[in-house]
Amino acid sequence: MAITFDSSGRPAYMFKGGATSSDGVWYPVGAKIDTTAAYEFTGANSFTNTVLFDDAVTATSGWNNFLNPAARDAALATPVRGTIVFVRQDSGGAALNQIQYYDGSAWTGSGDVFGVTASTGLTGGGTSGTVTLSIDTTITADLTTAQTLTNKTLTSPVLTTPKITSAYSAKTDNYTFATGDEGKIFSMNAATAKEFRIPTDATFNFGIGTELNVFWITGAGQPSIVAATPGTTTVISTGATSASPLLRVANSMATAVKIAANSWIVTGDIA
Repeated sequence: MAITFDSSGRPAYMFKGGATSSDGVWYPVGAKIDTTAAYEFTGANSFTNTVLFDDAVTATSGWNNFLNPAARDAALATPVRGTIVFVRQDSGGAALNQIQYYDGSAWTGSGDVFGVTASTGLTGGGTSGTVTLSIDTTITADLTTAQTLTNKTLTSPVLTTPKITSAYSAKTDNYTFATGDEGKIFSMNAATAKEFRIPTDATFNFGIGTELNVFWITGAGQPSIVAATPGTTTVISTGATSASPLLRVANSMATAVKIAANSWIVTGDIA
């Protein structure tokens, strides 16, 4: 519905009494409205309620509403600080729909991000509304998606299942393997026979494929690889005693590999 002025009727007056009952002044409250005249604020004005300026600008399509920056600049060649406009397109013709204000030297938008483009390895993006970017799992590796990497170089990787590390540890007495020993090399040097002991899964649940490396460095004591709890942990090998293979001679080396829950196989230079 169009808004109109009703110019008919008569003006109203408000009386302000004077010093006596017989004097005073009548002041006009309103009068006929000249609908052809321009109306401007000539002094400070206050709004008594919240005003949503964005809604006012976008709803009033004829008020400082320009197709693009060129049209804005042509109409407002010498803008003053605080001038507000609405621009519908950017310089390339793409939809912009942005409220801008003149800060005294340049036009500034209500936001300086006009669009988000998903580059390589990402999906999503957009030029309006709530914009979301997601990992493109066909290109970018993430922490939750099962993926196959090809032609990649890993520098100082840490693998957890099975865990692979690189270290050397010299032993002189019976030793039971513990978490963190995966992939390490353990030597034995003792005057009497000693054991490298593999714990149960309840003690340290090594990942399937874990390797424990041992060798007999020197000394008269011939080391063996055994289960810490034979009734629970199974060790098999080609040694003379399958469940407790011995390293054959000094400088012999062997590897215990976990092949299933509480199950290990020992391979290498064993007796």
